[in-house]
Amino acid sequence: MTTTSVSDMMSPEARDRHWRLVQGATFGLVYGAILVLSILMALDVQSANAFRPAVVLFGSVLAMTLARTLAALLANGFDSGQPVMTALALGAAWRDSRPILAVANVPTGLFLLAGLGWITAEAALHLSQLFCILVLALLGARVGWVISGGVLHPLVGAISAGAIGGSLALMKHAVN
Repeated sequence: MTTTSVSDMMSPEARDRHWRLVQGATFGLVYGAILVLSILMALDVQSANAFRPAVVLFGSVLAMTLARTLAALLANGFDSGQPVMTALALGAAWRDSRPILAVANVPTGLFLLAGLGWITAEAALHLSQLFCILVLALLGARVGWVISGGVLHPLVGAISAGAIGGSLALMKHAVN
């Protein structure tokens, strides 16, 4: 019996389209993963209110995403001399900021599960950190693949980007 992976079932064009979407969102995905790891460092997961970490995490990332969107709008207004509150300008600014918020969805969901008592808050914290590290490692590997297509560059890219996330995760445990 042979097994078929999802990537084997997709056409090369579909795979390329998916990777182009990821590559286009790389800035926001990296920014979001680092932002989530930074917030997790300061987050009190032993709160009496089990849903508090989810609200603090998502709210903080939402605030930073909105700040980045507003900053992009205003900077574009200065640079272009054009009105900033148009549908086109808002859409462009939000499209560039949306991946930041997207990274927070999995960790927020994990903390919601902790709030429901399905997993512990500590498990939500560790899984959230692991998720962010994996996002960074995957993007690092993809950059390495784009650079050379071999094994060495993707491996170095994954280790390098993942190590940055890992060091942020370790800081959380060093301060507690």
